[in-house]
Amino acid sequence: MKKELNYNHNIDELLVKSLLDEATVAEQIEINQWLADSEDNQRYFEHFELIWTQSKQLALHSQIDEEAAWQRFRKRTRQPEEETPVIPLYQKPAFPLFRVAATLVFLLGAAWLAYFYTAQFTGKDQIVVASGAETLTDTLPDGSVVVLNKKSTISYPRDFRGNTRQVAMTGEAFFQVEPDKSKPFIISVNDVTVKVVGTSFNVKDNDKKTEVIVETGLVEVTRKHEKVRLVPKQKATALKSEPDLVKQNTEDDFYKYYRTQKLVCEGTPLWRLVEILNEVYDADIVIGNEKLRDLPINSTYDHQPLNNILDLISETLTLKVEHQGQQIILK
Repeated sequence: MKKELNYNHNIDELLVKSLLDEATVAEQIEINQWLADSEDNQRYFEHFELIWTQSKQLALHSQIDEEAAWQRFRKRTRQPEEETPVIPLYQKPAFPLFRVAATLVFLLGAAWLAYFYTAQFTGKDQIVVASGAETLTDTLPDGSVVVLNKKSTISYPRDFRGNTRQVAMTGEAFFQVEPDKSKPFIISVNDVTVKVVGTSFNVKDNDKKTEVIVETGLVEVTRKHEKVRLVPKQKATALKSEPDLVKQNTEDDFYKYYRTQKLVCEGTPLWRLVEILNEVYDADIVIGNEKLRDLPINSTYDHQPLNNILDLISETLTLKVEHQGQQIILK
């Protein structure tokens, strides 16, 4: 899939706000999505950040007319205005920091930035892989291997060029990343960014949360301005209803099920097994007696149909399994 990139007239201002730690949540999400759209956008940001850092030193000595420089910058970096006025999606106040930032960028790299976006410019071919109703294994251009759970997608450039290996995904996937210290592997999932060099981990995203579980190596998870580092047997959870990242130790290996087809229970409470069975088999199982919720289970269910698993649970815990329409009740 080949995607032609269009210059986002607001992106320079959004990048400046991000570098100043003044971007709103909505603006940071817009930036993350823009970075995930293409490797060229990522490379543009890296150059922009470099110019920004170097420019701060020059700012101490500059006597340039900021307003005039701002206008020159806009003329050189933007494509010709169309006759029909374009109405922005939302209005933003133009405050002096933007003009100062634009001046600094102009001093060190306006000509380069103008060429970068006004020259004939198309994005690299993007590959999109979707798993559909079955799990799917895919090998990325760098040799990294990805296992997609059902109803999941991943997109990435045909070739990883530049200083990063950038991918985007939806749903759930397990990554076995090929080591390359010079080129970090970065995954964008909504407002969560996962950064690694060479490791294995699971990423799961749904309408309630984004969860990252590490199997080997070290993983860095970022949300907005919060960052956590994870080692094996640790996970980071970003709830859609809460602003913070939550770092915890993992309590089971159920996240492996779609790869191994095994549910390994080691003192697992019944409520947790029911939770994962509902997810794996798209079932509606409820516990009809609260006294049963925390009963421990020590069994391994290896690639078995749901009814077989329920029969084994019934025998192990001496409980009844009732079917009422589509709902299954444990009593």
